[in-house]
Amino acid sequence: MKKPLSLLLASVALSFVHARELSYTQPAEQWVEALPVGNGRLGAMVFGGVASERLALNDATLWSGGPKDWNNPRAKEILPQVRAAVNAGQYAEAERLCRKMQGPYTQNYLPLGDLKLEFGGLAAPTHYRRTLDLGRAVATVTFRESGAVFRREIFSSFPDQVIVMRLTCDQPGRISLRAALSSLVRSASAAAGADTLALRGKAPAHSDPSYVKTAKEPIVYGEGPDAEGMNFDVRVRALATGGQVSCDGQTLDVNGADAVTLLIGAGTSFNGYNRSPGRDGRDASALVATTLAKAAEKNFVQLGARHEADYRNLFDRVKLDLGGTPDLATRGTVERMAAFAQGEADPDLPALLFDFGRYLLIASSRAGGQPANLQGLWNESMQPPWSSNYTININTQMNYWPAEVANLAECHEPLLAFVGELAVNGRVTAAVNYGAHGWVSHHNSDVWRQSAPVGNYGSGSPVWANYAMSAPWLCQHLWEHYAFGGDKNYLRETAWPLMRGAAEFCLDWLVDDGAGHLVTMPSASPELGFFAPDGTKGTVTKGSTMDLEIIWDLFTNCLEATQVLGNESEFAARVAAARAKLLPLKIGARGQLQEWADDFLEREVHHRHVSHLFGLHPGRQITRATPELFAAAKKTLEIRGDDGTGWSLGWKINFWARFRDGDHAYTMVKYLLRPVGAKIEGTNYAGGGGVYPNLFDAHPPFQIDGNFAFTAGLCEMLVQSHVGEVEVLPALPQAWPTGSVRGLRARGGFEIADLAWRAGALQHVVVRASREGPCVIRYGDRTVTLQLKAEERVALDGKLARIAGFGG
Repeated sequence: MKKPLSLLLASVALSFVHARELSYTQPAEQWVEALPVGNGRLGAMVFGGVASERLALNDATLWSGGPKDWNNPRAKEILPQVRAAVNAGQYAEAERLCRKMQGPYTQNYLPLGDLKLEFGGLAAPTHYRRTLDLGRAVATVTFRESGAVFRREIFSSFPDQVIVMRLTCDQPGRISLRAALSSLVRSASAAAGADTLALRGKAPAHSDPSYVKTAKEPIVYGEGPDAEGMNFDVRVRALATGGQVSCDGQTLDVNGADAVTLLIGAGTSFNGYNRSPGRDGRDASALVATTLAKAAEKNFVQLGARHEADYRNLFDRVKLDLGGTPDLATRGTVERMAAFAQGEADPDLPALLFDFGRYLLIASSRAGGQPANLQGLWNESMQPPWSSNYTININTQMNYWPAEVANLAECHEPLLAFVGELAVNGRVTAAVNYGAHGWVSHHNSDVWRQSAPVGNYGSGSPVWANYAMSAPWLCQHLWEHYAFGGDKNYLRETAWPLMRGAAEFCLDWLVDDGAGHLVTMPSASPELGFFAPDGTKGTVTKGSTMDLEIIWDLFTNCLEATQVLGNESEFAARVAAARAKLLPLKIGARGQLQEWADDFLEREVHHRHVSHLFGLHPGRQITRATPELFAAAKKTLEIRGDDGTGWSLGWKINFWARFRDGDHAYTMVKYLLRPVGAKIEGTNYAGGGGVYPNLFDAHPPFQIDGNFAFTAGLCEMLVQSHVGEVEVLPALPQAWPTGSVRGLRARGGFEIADLAWRAGALQHVVVRASREGPCVIRYGDRTVTLQLKAEERVALDGKLARIAGFGG
């Protein structure tokens, strides 16, 4: 039914069209000032220099090392000893023994290289502007020099799998440049044609994490063409209008052109997580040559149109307006952040960071590729912080919190595929290390899908290295993909076998605590130690709250899956019986949710991890339906405090949104938007997180998870659906009295096609169903139950009464 125009306009807050761009008036000096572009595999950080430009390049598949045996058969023998020590209260001994159960560290995600461009005769530019247009996924640099206007546009195309850089000037013959490729990875450049420069290299056979200081050779290269280590080839091709192009094998030169299009492509020998990239890899040079040749068949306009259509198909699904004024939106990004930190109202700045998170997910995670790692897609270091790996005790999962709710389910696919591959290795680890069924994974993984505990056979603290609950947490993403999308075939064929396997391991891993309850043992609360009653320090105990909440979540999802699929009744009975025997969550002496089975004191009261609130978010065990636990969880968060590192602040936004405290959630929004500058070096847990000048999340150092947690947190403030109903505006802060959002998704197969509010009150909500079934809509203390057909749209007003003229 066609909707009346008057109805579409009614009660919608009037607002200007906000500019969704990051904007700067000078080039980047530091990496965290540069602007990211990416297509899920091939990325660049664009510095925006005038006389000298740098594009720092990455390929998501370029890692050190290769597949290997990381399992530890001794762990099976040591496990009973650890459990005996825990039961005896010998926590130091339990920790010592846990170290013997560890395996090697993961490998490092590596930088691909730098494209350096030198421009002659550009000594005195004026009117400089550098931007990242989030609506088009294009980085732009413009300036005037000697009466001419120069423009450079850069994007990374998913359809054509190349980075495209277009250089133009409003005066003919003014484009001249010298391009060179270099890399921190062992490599050499060569000509690959008269208009193409290539850089070919080989990654290390092994590299240690940056925090390992004892190795004599932290980076080890293999010798010979078939040695372990990934091969790579990166090329830049110049397509010029006018002028001359030449390549001597060291540089690519363009002289006197009217315009130039640079095509940047890359290939690696990565041939899957279970194949040696050195001995059984793909032909990297053939791959990149083919890719560049196909891209060169299209002109710049065609390349740009294909890129933009592909990108906007994802990005344009959601539109957020939190109010604001046009003059603030046209200021430079650094200036806006500084003013916001000083208390100036700028509702559009959080909306910009929200959209930046969606942009980053599209740029770093596309179907058929690798998941976003600890830095998404972008890295400039041979030994990046924490190896820029997959830290799966929260950070990798956090990267994908916005995927479903922010209508980017396709971007979720690399993580879901990662889980399936990790499970293959995890089944071997479960059997070898623990003699258990199912599959297990631990604290870290990498492109080779390492599943065993890290720690280098004793160097890592068990408070993080021996964490054994990442598999069931990752399985939550499999269930969420079904809960939002409703694809039963996906649930049956892909998600269920993996969920079942993780549950099988948990059933074997759980032990009786001597009082009839099931607990995990050994168990730690990432990444926080405790004081035992006698004052001794410990990290390893039994029944950490987070473990029990994650297992409850997995078991609950498994039981619901068997109901949907109508299968596995015997297995479901085992799971239900075990869930009923899980040690109940406890409330401690301070009124807080206990972090461990015993009411231990935490060694850092304001620690960045608040792991034991998993049941509040992203879980669904602690809700208003469990008021005592709900209150204890809030007390826990009050004890932890508001400050924290970047990703921790992002998690706290989600926590306070689940508490329906919009103003406190907004306090966390302000904390996370604090500018931290561009020159912070090393790890600074105590200094508090925020954002760098380019809006990258500052842990510090940079971790991308805080960006994604921020976007997910704003979604939670506006729409929640984890308790069987769709609640709109559950945590709307006073700072955003008027606004609207379109395109968010809710569990059950619903899309919030439109949601608008004015003066802090709901004006209308339009819900679209992707499949037939009931939908409960909540606003405050009012609910309405709708019976919707597939593709039906229903509009409700602020009183949740149906608006005439809508419906199927």
